[in-house]
Amino acid sequence: MWETEEFGSEHEGRPGVLVADGTEPGPVYFDAGSGPTVHRSVDWWVYDGTLSALLATELRGTCSCGWRGSTRYPLDWEAVDRRRPYLADTSGPEGDWVTHVTEVQARTVPVPADLATLLDQVEERLTALVADEPLAALRAVAALERLTERMATDTAFSIDTVDGPQWDTVAQALGISEQAARSCLTRYALRR
Repeated sequence: MWETEEFGSEHEGRPGVLVADGTEPGPVYFDAGSGPTVHRSVDWWVYDGTLSALLATELRGTCSCGWRGSTRYPLDWEAVDRRRPYLADTSGPEGDWVTHVTEVQARTVPVPADLATLLDQVEERLTALVADEPLAALRAVAALERLTERMATDTAFSIDTVDGPQWDTVAQALGISEQAARSCLTRYALRR
């Protein structure tokens, strides 16, 4: 799975599969016998036509946000090592997903350049401090946590308008879904 630190589970990518008729199959379920749980997988290599799984003929980039890449990459099962299929080349779908995430990032509200530089400097300084004086670094981290908690609460309340926030605008500005945007602002607002 591919992911970015900024977007986390909102934009997790993976190679997706298409079967011969061009459709994307659902998960493959593996019945391990008796018990309340049944294992399921959407890993591309389980669509190899065995154990009642459909046979994938193509790969494409997919994202947890629902995005699907338009470029299709033929899947040559003869070239896949069945013992280690995860080592197969999936760089095409991954490159398409990287382009998708770059486009999402381009639509987000930019962090002012001076603040981005300052945040980079704080991270660099803290990294050095961890190696030299870990207790001082811990104290600085605690101060940053208090600061970000106050700022998060103030920010959440400043976004709330008379009619409530425009969730689609908030979601796009943060590069996340409307549901995640609501959850984020609610979490910040409840800290008060």
